[in-house]
Formats: sequence, structure tokens, C-alpha cells
Amino acid sequence: MNSEKRTFGFYVLAAFFTLFVLFLYGPMSAIFILSFQGPTGGLTFPLNGVSFHWFQNLFERQAVGDFGASFGRSLMLGLMVMVSTVVIALLAGLAFRRKFFGSSPLFYLTIASLVVPSIIVSLGIGVLFQQIGIRPAWFGSAFGAHLTWTLPFGVLIMFAVFNRFSPSYEEAARDLGASSWQTFYHVVLPMIAPSLIGVGLFGFSLSYDEFARTLLTSGSSNTLPLEIYGMTTNVTTPVLYALGTVTTLFSFAIILITLGSIIVIGRRRARA
Repeated sequence: MNSEKRTFGFYVLAAFFTLFVLFLYGPMSAIFILSFQGPTGGLTFPLNGVSFHWFQNLFERQAVGDFGASFGRSLMLGLMVMVSTVVIALLAGLAFRRKFFGSSPLFYLTIASLVVPSIIVSLGIGVLFQQIGIRPAWFGSAFGAHLTWTLPFGVLIMFAVFNRFSPSYEEAARDLGASSWQTFYHVVLPMIAPSLIGVGLFGFSLSYDEFARTLLTSGSSNTLPLEIYGMTTNVTTPVLYALGTVTTLFSFAIILITLGSIIVIGRRRARA
């Protein structure tokens, strides 16, 4: 049996990929292991016993931070941004299917925030809110700052989806007597539902771990990334590692739930 001979380039790429995996998951593995330190364990190896002690301390108010409250803010903010990104991106995708006056300038204004440094956006929004007399807060100014980051991606994704969407499906539905709303609800929406779920996941994940655009817009209440940043210079126990493990597992759980939803929708559509 003849086997194809591997080229030198294959081994170079394989070595590069191996290094990439090590650099990506090596620190995560170390944090995961150290999060199970015993009650008297420190921030470095070797492990001084194995326990869930530091996980039990996560959502208790501590002298150097409040992980539970900051996680709740990040979760709520991420959900707010996710829903807003999905709705606005969907409406923008539907609107831009037809040319209208000013569509090109509006499109470039929509994606302009992608090329502006995040810290500048955060500074500008924070100063603007202070100038108009509104106190910066995570549910106000930070919410707007996150949308400047998630909306351009959502809009671009929906543009790509609708560029490949054949209008013949809608025409067939209208020929059968369906109204515009029925056509959208029963034909268009089921077909683009996986893409909308992807936009929602994109919006949530970008907001959940956003630091720069939150730094000057969250007010006096920290989100989880800001809380973790503050902890890095103060925390001297593995509780920070436990927090990293929990948030990483939470992120993976969100991704798996999203992928599962897409698969279920795809199978239902195939059986329809």
C-alpha cells in the first residue's frame, strides 16, 4: 500500500501548530491544576494538597474583591449586548438588502468603530456621559461602548448571510398567499436562525471578556474582566485561579450550548 510522502513544509506547519496549542492551552492547564490547591496552598507548584477550598470562596465577598457581583454584572451586560446585537444586526441586514439614500455612508459609519482604538472609544464615551450629566455605569455607558464593538461584527455577518440568501424562497411564499410577516416568520427566520445564534454568541463573548471599552465607562462597579485585572496585583491565593477555571468552563459551556442549538435547528429544518 503506497503512502503519500510528507513534505518538509508539512512538518514545519505541524511543529508550528504544536507550539500554538502549547502556548494556548499550557497556561490554561496550569491555572486549572493550581485552582485545586489545598487550603494552605500557594500560587505556584507543587500542590499542597487537593481540595475545592478556593472554589467555595469564589462568591463570598472578600477583602480584595467581589467576584460574585462582578460576574453577575458581566453576565447581565453580555446578555443585554447579545440581544441588542442580534436585533439590530438583523434589522440592518434586512434594511440593506435594498439600496436607499445614504446607505454607503451609514455602512462605513457602522464599521468605523472597528478601526478606532478601544481605549479611545472608552475615553470618549466616558467623557461624553460626564459632560451631559449622566454618571457612567456598566448598564449605561459601558453597554453603549460594548455595542460599538459587537454591532459591526453582527452587521457584517448578517450582510454575508443575506448576500447568499435567495429571494426565490420569499417569492414562492408570497405566491402561495403568505403576507410579508408570515414570509419572514415562517421562511426567512428559520433559514437564518443558525446565523442569528452565531451573532448572539459573538456578541455575548465579545462583551463578556471586554476590558478596554469597559475600563472608563463602567463607573464605580467593576465587571469581571476589570475585577480580575484588579486582583492580579492584590490576590495572593489560588482563588484567582479558581475564578479563571470557572469562567473558562462557563465560556466553553456557552459555546457547546450554542453549537447544540444550531445542530438541533439544522436537523429540524432538514426533516421539515
